[in-house]
Amino acid sequence: MNEPQNLTTSQGSAAVTVIGLGPMGRAMTRTLLAAGHRVTLWNRTPARADDLVAEGATLAATPGEAVERSDLVLLSLTDYQAMYDILGGATGSLAGRTLVNLSSDTPERTREAAAWAAGHGAAFLTGGVMVPAPMVGTEAAYVYYSGPGETMRTHQEALALLGTPRYLGEDPGLAQLMYQAQLTVFLTTLSGLMHATAMLGAAGMKAREVMPELLSTADTTSDILRAGEDSPGAALDAGEHPGDLSTGTMMGATADHIVEASRSLGLDLALPLAVRNHYRRAIDDGHGGDNWTRIIDGIRTPHRPDPAP
Repeated sequence: MNEPQNLTTSQGSAAVTVIGLGPMGRAMTRTLLAAGHRVTLWNRTPARADDLVAEGATLAATPGEAVERSDLVLLSLTDYQAMYDILGGATGSLAGRTLVNLSSDTPERTREAAAWAAGHGAAFLTGGVMVPAPMVGTEAAYVYYSGPGETMRTHQEALALLGTPRYLGEDPGLAQLMYQAQLTVFLTTLSGLMHATAMLGAAGMKAREVMPELLSTADTTSDILRAGEDSPGAALDAGEHPGDLSTGTMMGATADHIVEASRSLGLDLALPLAVRNHYRRAIDDGHGGDNWTRIIDGIRTPHRPDPAP
């Protein structure tokens, strides 16, 4: 995968169309309006655009009209099927436009969508917004993109308003893959926080009491993982798993204890069993003495049935 690149160009305050007015679409619209862009909107429920129209946006009557008003069309939808549902009747308006799909789906569906857009004469960029809607347009915001580099350069200035662009390369599936990988970390962390809160809640502790402690662990985890490694991930790339700090056997024992504690508390075991299975696979494959990172071998291979509880 290519390193993210910063691409620059000048575009002025061009017209932009935003299709989809959920929280993210609304935040993007306001950010673009504040920067002086002429923004056209379309949404399945037109009333959701009322306040944005009052702030200066224009509501199109049809998706085709919305597309025709701008060279740059941002899609903020539930998934890629929604793009086909909305633009399927407006394909005659796509030629010469750039579609930037910021919706979540799989990398393969993203590549198929890029080919579909090209078949109708449109350029296509994949985007993955890595902040929640309230943070769009702030200094903390960043967005992964992939697709044609020239297209990215053409629309860099407008897209940079949403968040710092991190361009990954020509393959339209790369930004989607990065987005899903980032959300894997995020969603797994959320599930871990809720499972831990449920464990402590079973002992009568309130969420407001335990959450600061749990969040402190989440905050320091990245520092722990960086400790002792100048370039995080370099050892993984080299296939090195030195077991001088935390071994698979040690981490696996901890995973066993979490399963046992969760069972005794009457909690759902799906998450702790999944984690325990990672370590059991590594140990069963003879890598218990290696670093905990050895679990990646099992993750990279087809799933085996969970061991008996």
